[in-house]
Amino acid sequence: MTGAATRVAAIVLAAGSSRRMGEPKQLLPLAGRPLLQHVLDAAAGATLDEIILVLGHEAEAIGAAVTLPPHGRSVVHPHHAEGQSSSLAAGLAAAGPDVGAAVVLLGDQPEVGSAVIDTVIRAFRTGTAPIVRPLWADADGRPQPGHPVVLARTVWPAVAALTGDQGARELFIRHPEWVCELPMPGAPFADIDDRVAYGRATGG
Repeated sequence: MTGAATRVAAIVLAAGSSRRMGEPKQLLPLAGRPLLQHVLDAAAGATLDEIILVLGHEAEAIGAAVTLPPHGRSVVHPHHAEGQSSSLAAGLAAAGPDVGAAVVLLGDQPEVGSAVIDTVIRAFRTGTAPIVRPLWADADGRPQPGHPVVLARTVWPAVAALTGDQGARELFIRHPEWVCELPMPGAPFADIDDRVAYGRATGG
């Protein structure tokens, strides 16, 4: 289901255990806010009808440290250790019955902005593909897909059947005909998943 009337939710994935960081990266300070708060604030400023924050590891501490907008709520995924695919499925299952599409955001990409979220939503609303995935170019000019990704409700059952830590990537490979790749300017957003990446983000 696409179109201007489609209700769109954000699924913010923040359930991981941050093994490479050694502590919950969602809580690391960045420009005076927890790292995860940057992603939530970007979602709050976008044209979204609902925001669902998926928590898992250290859910209580992380939930207490961030602020959700009025149209946001959190869900705790008890099986988060099964990988990102299961956390994504849990977020989709928590969406309201009138939601027709979901924008998937990663909780460790603080550079994402409201404008980028709105750009992929607009491409979804004006197109016919059930999936919209932004596509950047890396330093060598090679295509680099990333987030935020839009998933129409029609593909959610296929997403729920995925396993492992790859999110919906396997679905993109299996069904390229479902995917609209949206060229984006600039560089792809960095994942803050280890100390080196965090040092870059903080200028350290």
